[in-house]
Amino acid sequence: MNAVLQDADTPADDGEDFDLPDDWLLLSDPDISAVEQQLVQAALEEPQLSCGRMVQHFEQRFAAHHGRKHGVAVASGTLGTWLLLRAMGIGPGDEVIASPYGWHQVAHAITLTGARVVFADINYWSGCLDPVRAATQIGPATKALLVGNVNGHPAAWGEFEALAAERGLPLIEDSTEAIGSRYRGRLVGSFGRASVFDFSQPSALCCGEGGMVLTDDDDLAAELRYLRARSLKDRRSVSVGSRVPMQAAMSELTAALGAGQIARLGEILARRRQVADYYLEQMQTFEGIKPPYVAPDVDEVHWMVYTVHLGKRFTASACDEIIEDMADESIEAVMYCQPLHQQFHYRQQGWQRGQFPLVERIADRAVALPFHGHLQPDHVRFIVKTMKDSSLNVGAGAAIY
Repeated sequence: MNAVLQDADTPADDGEDFDLPDDWLLLSDPDISAVEQQLVQAALEEPQLSCGRMVQHFEQRFAAHHGRKHGVAVASGTLGTWLLLRAMGIGPGDEVIASPYGWHQVAHAITLTGARVVFADINYWSGCLDPVRAATQIGPATKALLVGNVNGHPAAWGEFEALAAERGLPLIEDSTEAIGSRYRGRLVGSFGRASVFDFSQPSALCCGEGGMVLTDDDDLAAELRYLRARSLKDRRSVSVGSRVPMQAAMSELTAALGAGQIARLGEILARRRQVADYYLEQMQTFEGIKPPYVAPDVDEVHWMVYTVHLGKRFTASACDEIIEDMADESIEAVMYCQPLHQQFHYRQQGWQRGQFPLVERIADRAVALPFHGHLQPDHVRFIVKTMKDSSLNVGAGAAIY
């Protein structure tokens, strides 16, 4: 890839080589094999690059893998959630309960529909929306519960299914940060009236961009496909404007990547699990850092990124310094989340810091480290040592969880 860039029309500045940071330990590095390359090449040889046979194949394989009846491929997890809310008739004047904490921040889709997002605090250990706290936020205008599997850890689906049934609300599973994890024997993506996935980095199943909505509801799937994009047969339809569709479909090339990735998912997840084990071993030397939490009802967790939760002695600015120190050593690390209720748009709606203390306590000190199947034990050893040394250098002392 670097050679291609070097041969581009734009010259390097002042004779310096233009190069990508190949020597960096990157946060995410997709696991792409000859299988994906062959499928993309096959898609390129087809006469249709939009909504063709490869998209249908990926939809069917992905849905079957999760035990769902329908898969609807879309351009992103956020767009998929937006289409789902719209297909459920949710819009201005309605409210949807969601968490302000997460990586993909799919709750933006609620705002895009014109509905109002109502935040609730999280479970401190799992990082997922807390069902008891969510229940207190339900009001007359509440039309749905949007619940995420944060960083791969399944939410408390047993409690949320009971809550949704008791209150007569549709339950939407946001699985944009999770694939392969299991709760009480069931794969994430199999809960709620519908579930939403995202295939952008740093997702384990990575297509560059794209997403998928899964459901067992025939009518909901048909409406999602209608709203996703205008088809050729609709070009002269006088009724198509009654529910204006989006341009939110997935390309054949993206679907080709996805088809190859879902066929190799077990292999991809196994490599990532090995890297998680490397981290677990090295973290034993990091004073005060506990192993990642796994709830009692959770059978298996596949993390999206490897996140370290630093202790109360560390401020948000100290975490920023640690990230800068790691960048000096060519390690890409980032804060895991900027909570939605602290972002400008939502502060304009009245949300403010201090309303969700558990979210803030975690978000201020959660650092995401490189996590992908190409990392070797020496890489992980260097990453952890660099972070540990920096945590002492910033003056916070040993980590206290």
